[in-house]
Amino acid sequence: MQAVPNQALHKAGPKPVSFGSWMLTLFLMMIPIVNIIMLFVWAFGDSNPSKANYAKAALLWAAIGIVIYILIMVLGLTAVLSETNY
Repeated sequence: MQAVPNQALHKAGPKPVSFGSWMLTLFLMMIPIVNIIMLFVWAFGDSNPSKANYAKAALLWAAIGIVIYILIMVLGLTAVLSETNY
C-alpha cells in the first residue's frame, strides 16, 4: 500500500465579480432611490460576498454621514436659538 501525500483540497470560492457587473453596479448607484434599495438587496440578499461587503460598507458610510449631518443641524439650530432673545 502506497502512502498518499497529505494534499489539502482546494475549495472553490465564489467567482470574482466581473467588470461588467461592477459597471452595472456603479451605474445603479447613480440612480436616486434605486441605489438605496439595491444596497439593501446586495447587503442582505444572496449576493456575491464581495458585492455584499461593498454594500454593507456603503450603507455604514451613509449612516455615519446621516448622523454627522443631524449633529451639525442640531448644533446649528442650537446656536441660532441661543442668539435670539425669547
